[in-house]
Amino acid sequence: MKVTKNGMVYQLAFLPRFFPVNCYLVEEEHTLTLVDAALPYSSKAILATAAAIGKPITEILLTHGHQDHVGALDELKRSLPEVVVRISARDARLLAGDRSLLPDEGEAPIRGGVPKRVQTRPDCLLQEGEGIGSLQVIASPGHTPGSMAFLDLRSRALLAGDAFQTRGGTAVSGTFKLWFPFPAMATWDKEKAMESAEKLLALEPSLLAVGHGAMLNQPQSVMQHVIEEGRRGA
Repeated sequence: MKVTKNGMVYQLAFLPRFFPVNCYLVEEEHTLTLVDAALPYSSKAILATAAAIGKPITEILLTHGHQDHVGALDELKRSLPEVVVRISARDARLLAGDRSLLPDEGEAPIRGGVPKRVQTRPDCLLQEGEGIGSLQVIASPGHTPGSMAFLDLRSRALLAGDAFQTRGGTAVSGTFKLWFPFPAMATWDKEKAMESAEKLLALEPSLLAVGHGAMLNQPQSVMQHVIEEGRRGA
């Protein structure tokens, strides 16, 4: 596991050289917010990193319900019984193992690894625009129907989940990259993913922090380029 700090954001990268899976600790004045829960064995490293920072984890925010973003959730909840777990109402269904589509979601199947044995259920459901500490909740469907991103209003750091990837070449979710094709293969609706990418670009982020790959400083020109690339390939 590799830890990289950028301002108030700590990236915890598991398997960084092979199949990077990231989660993030966002530092508040007295507490920490964990964004995503990585892989099943990740809990000890997450808790150790929080201990090294010297602040308690009080919130767990899940960008979406895929298994590589919720893997350590049960163990973390057992270790931190007072922590508040939040996910969108739509992806709470995925967290419970339900792949079924809602009536207005068309016929494209939900892709990617949906957990089958996660016991933790959310304490609260995320709503677009609400504030959780310094983070503002941004709906960003496409990779999954209920994907969410989080914008730090202090620095404009954007924690975007799998709305973008930077491993194997920066791309919008759903745009195939030969050297790391997995986010594209796991994307539910490429057009909605593109719309969400444009929405996230309009937030003028200063930092892009994603589920797979390194963080990007001043990412707006790169985000614009990969959106245009994705549109050309649509």
